[in-house]
Amino acid sequence: MTERRRRRVDPVENEIEAALAPGRFIPDRISFTFVSELEGVAATIAKLIPIEPARAVGLHESFLAGCYEKAEEVDDSSGSFGQFVSELFCSWIRARQTAGADPEVTAARLVQFIDDDPYGFSQGAETAAAKVFDRAGVAAFEKQVRARFDAAATEPADYARGHWGEVLLNLYLTRNNLAAYVALSEKTGLTAKDCHAIATMLVARRKLGEALAWVERGIGFDTTRARVDLVGHDLAGLRRVLLSKLGRGGEALESAWAVYRTRPSQYTYDDLMKFVPKAEWAVWHEKAMDATEAGDLRSTIELLLATKEMERLAERVRRCQDNVLQDLSHYGTEPAAKKLEKLYPDLAARLWRAQGMRIVDAKKSKYYEAALSNFENAMRCFERAGLTDQWAETVNDIRSRHHRKSGFMAGFERLLAGSGPSDEPSFLDRAKARWSRRETEVP
Repeated sequence: MTERRRRRVDPVENEIEAALAPGRFIPDRISFTFVSELEGVAATIAKLIPIEPARAVGLHESFLAGCYEKAEEVDDSSGSFGQFVSELFCSWIRARQTAGADPEVTAARLVQFIDDDPYGFSQGAETAAAKVFDRAGVAAFEKQVRARFDAAATEPADYARGHWGEVLLNLYLTRNNLAAYVALSEKTGLTAKDCHAIATMLVARRKLGEALAWVERGIGFDTTRARVDLVGHDLAGLRRVLLSKLGRGGEALESAWAVYRTRPSQYTYDDLMKFVPKAEWAVWHEKAMDATEAGDLRSTIELLLATKEMERLAERVRRCQDNVLQDLSHYGTEPAAKKLEKLYPDLAARLWRAQGMRIVDAKKSKYYEAALSNFENAMRCFERAGLTDQWAETVNDIRSRHHRKSGFMAGFERLLAGSGPSDEPSFLDRAKARWSRRETEVP
């Protein structure tokens, strides 16, 4: 009996299989590392495209097949694995084009991938692929998508028609095909998103007046929804830029000011000041700072820190009740506490205390070390401000309400005894000390 000839396996396929780790579930916390290993193998394959394109095509297809087989074993909450698969398809297109493959076949297979995609890997694939296709490839891809669009039901609400229409529109936008985009969007039903896309293409052609007309048209679609919709936000921002470029800076400034007064923040402040004439900057800055009085506390603290308005920041914190400060995220209160320590140690103490209380009250045991550091900073600032009585009240409150939290109270009592987190060696200090002991033990 003759032995069956075994198929010769490309050594890179072994690398593909090893990187995909078949049978092993990939939780989201390690997905970045997992995808990084896949990208390393993909880079090896990409290097083969100029020298062995046919081999590169086969390896890409093996890799894509493996990714689909692996999909059930990947928790892709971050979307990194899906993004990798989409990029792998683009590399596959490059390989097929270099190998001289029929563009009609390439386009048909890509459309099949988009059409039959249970894992959502194809989301945005048309945009990425449009940047990779050569002229013949784009024409073939458009032909394939158009055929599916035309074959779909004529009802605007039909899913297939809407889906393939969106794919076509994204293709036209990526390829900057203004005429085709306008024609199709008017056929499928113009939206605010379409108006923004058309306006951006007109800006690229330096047709600013026409672009502004499309922006105004988009804003007029649904003003209620536009207030919360990112498209509405983008349209409003583009409108201000166009007004400024068209010599209507006063209108742009008025629009930015209206938005800022509604939502004072670092972002809206930066947008406002872009339209302020240099000679009027100081006046408008003061107006903007005065308007923070009505703003959200978290956003206001971030803005006052960014603009170095320490006196205003101090006054805003001074007026706040402790429970209000405690409700704020440490992302805002910690930078504020650090900045206020030198000139306003009493306010810094309250901010540090609020951060510590927020953790302990919420019983977030894994953050108890951070809470101890916060309380150590609070104690130092209270003492610097001469408010030892307030620190004593804080200590009594913590002992009264949290005495059963043994994991926290042991460290808190050490802090009161004079041994806080800052007195303990850092992780690296401990590591270096242990390493030094190992070296001395070597004979």
